Amino acid sequence: MSDILRENKLKRTKCRIAVLAYLETAQGPVTAEGLYQALSSSGTIHTSLSTVYRTVGALSEKGLLLKSAGADGVIHYQLNNSRHCHYLICTDCSQVVPVDGCPLHVLEESLSQSTGYHITGHHLEFFGLCPQCAQRKKK
Repeated sequence: MSDILRENKLKRTKCRIAVLAYLETAQGPVTAEGLYQALSSSGTIHTSLSTVYRTVGALSEKGLLLKSAGADGVIHYQLNNSRHCHYLICTDCSQVVPVDGCPLHVLEESLSQSTGYHITGHHLEFFGLCPQCAQRKKK
């Protein structure tokens, strides 16, 4: 993680290292509040919520994190790496399920060729009701 920070001309702080390490193993996108709670409860670092917000802001600005707004308008963060993943997100219970594979590589290549853009990343999220919430709504 330190190398990534150095390559992007960012100071190597405990919070940046902890956020990157946490997101590297996260099962899906995480909010700044979720990061703060996870890091605080694990005892990894002692920091404030505002520091976590500044950290994800700086990491996003440098392109190290992808940020996306959920259906509820809350911003979620994930690492911007080659192992990126797409998600199904329940609009009722907020369950996040990763989608295997990336259906966008062919489209990305086509867009790159037709526009001349050097595309550096993308994200895709589908919103709906998970099976449990859909079943509950039927009743």
